[in-house]
Amino acid sequence: MGDDLPRNAGELVTDMLQAQAELARQAMQTFLPGTADPVPQGEAIAEWSAAAQRLQDMWLEFLHQQRPLAALGSTPGLPEGEVPVPLFADPARWLQLVREWAGQLPFLDPDRQQQLTQQLAELWEGLSRQFKAAADHGTPVQLPRSDRRFAAPEWREQPAFAVLHQSYLLIGEFLLGAIDDSPGLAAGERESVRFATGAMLDALSPANFPLTNPQVLQRTLATGGDNLRRGMERLAADLERGQLTHVDSSAFRLGETIAATPGQVVHETELYQLIQYSPTTPDVLAAPLVIFPPWINRFYILDLNPKKSFVRWAVAHGLTVFMVSWRSADESLTHVEWDHYIRAQIEVIEHVRARLGVPAVHTVGYCVAGTTLAATLAVLARREQGDRVASATFLTAQVDFAAAGELKLFIDQTQLEVIRQASKTGYMDGRYLAATFNLLRGPDLIWNTVVSHYLLGEDYPAFDLLHWNGDVTNLPALWHESYLLNLYRDNLLVVPDRLQADGTPIDLRRISVPVYVQAGREDHIAPPDSVFRMLAHVAGPTRFVLAGSGHIAGVVNPPESGKYQFWIDGPVTGSLEEFVAGAQEVPGSWWNDWAGWINAIAPDRVPAEGARDPAADGLEPAPGRYVAMR
Repeated sequence: MGDDLPRNAGELVTDMLQAQAELARQAMQTFLPGTADPVPQGEAIAEWSAAAQRLQDMWLEFLHQQRPLAALGSTPGLPEGEVPVPLFADPARWLQLVREWAGQLPFLDPDRQQQLTQQLAELWEGLSRQFKAAADHGTPVQLPRSDRRFAAPEWREQPAFAVLHQSYLLIGEFLLGAIDDSPGLAAGERESVRFATGAMLDALSPANFPLTNPQVLQRTLATGGDNLRRGMERLAADLERGQLTHVDSSAFRLGETIAATPGQVVHETELYQLIQYSPTTPDVLAAPLVIFPPWINRFYILDLNPKKSFVRWAVAHGLTVFMVSWRSADESLTHVEWDHYIRAQIEVIEHVRARLGVPAVHTVGYCVAGTTLAATLAVLARREQGDRVASATFLTAQVDFAAAGELKLFIDQTQLEVIRQASKTGYMDGRYLAATFNLLRGPDLIWNTVVSHYLLGEDYPAFDLLHWNGDVTNLPALWHESYLLNLYRDNLLVVPDRLQADGTPIDLRRISVPVYVQAGREDHIAPPDSVFRMLAHVAGPTRFVLAGSGHIAGVVNPPESGKYQFWIDGPVTGSLEEFVAGAQEVPGSWWNDWAGWINAIAPDRVPAEGARDPAADGLEPAPGRYVAMR
């Protein structure tokens, strides 16, 4: 990527640093007149330039690797193969770049472009008047737009940076509004263009570049450029592993600080290990609980630590809990497809029934494992074996993908071809999916990391949820492609008998077991409207719960935390909006509501002894070795 830079890149970076230093000096003198010159010259600028140029080379290389995954290659107005993020730009050049790019967008006709120019001029004139009044009379400056990326005082109090970030916010607001209002875009095209434009705008935020971020400039002044040197070291490590680092993972150890609920692996196949957790109550519900977590991530999201562990909480509430730990795909699992996961779920149900000598089990399917759990229940129903499941709980799981949200934007022909090329080994590298999911929350999971840890040089936090988020798993390519095509693209799971598993046609209308469906109100992976649609496709009694927060925090929300809220008892035969309008809002976690539902379905209890304690015949202690395999 270094070959793409100008021959005099070092001189250019030096000039930009000096120009930005002058801006910073002028802004500081505006508010601190008479202050000694805080900006060093000469050798210090040259040293920063060298560090900045190296950081630029490395970051552009990383973006080049990530660009196909970020779905930015087809962004309107960008030449093919061009990396969409110029890391270093002074404010005037940055604004010119965005305006030129915006002018190339097909939905911006000359009249709209003139509107944007006029609005920018009005913004700059208004800010100029306010800052002059502030300098002359101490009048407070009231900025018209706010954004948490620019919450630091330096962005608001220094005129150059206030104008810069307010211009950025106006441009973003204008462009996204123009997309929404454009009559020349079809619905699907509008969504794609809006997503790509939003991703581009996120990438072009002036907060992301050291020369347009006053906090980074001040940190560089204070540390003599050490923050940039630390950023280079971290970026080099991320380049080597092909994945952004979000957290200090040295603080987490499987079986000790995470995934630490006591238990034993009691069954194992090439695809999964089955963990049974040790009881902590003298008696337990007779019907055990079998949890199917998504194989896109590690199972311990439901067993993060003692305070956040759904598993530990369920055991403490008298449930015999079994957890499936899926194996991350490698060359030995390239044959695995849709049928294998459904067959595995049926096998686990049968194994637990036989092990404990019970007629039926409660089941939980989280995310994609909930999708296959629905197919599993339909297969069992068709085989007249539906009574082997006492209940089914679906956590942020979709079966009707008509409203599946932004992830549907990643299944056009271009993206599918990228996926095929990335899966030539027979499995999809989990880092690809991590990049995709990060892009859905780019400001938080990409650019905040860039600013905090590459540019400012701040230490990584020891945050268990972010550690789990980065603990990626690989997916079998056969399963992954069929999942995208049959479900996300063609939405065939809700078409009776259109799909089959293990030789049995799938008709979700045959599912008659009690169903508990949980959705996250702010879920960007499984949108709540998409999850809600399941209720129209099953025949048994249903309970729908809409939890506050998103795909993870909406699920992993122990009652003791006192966070969020949930909505219950609204109508389930109409739309999600009608449900919310008629629902009761309850503060806190939905877990206790679920526990009451489970107990009402099958209240019988038995002593927690014999096969209820896995200590006697376990294969290895929980969490098992599959969860550590890469």
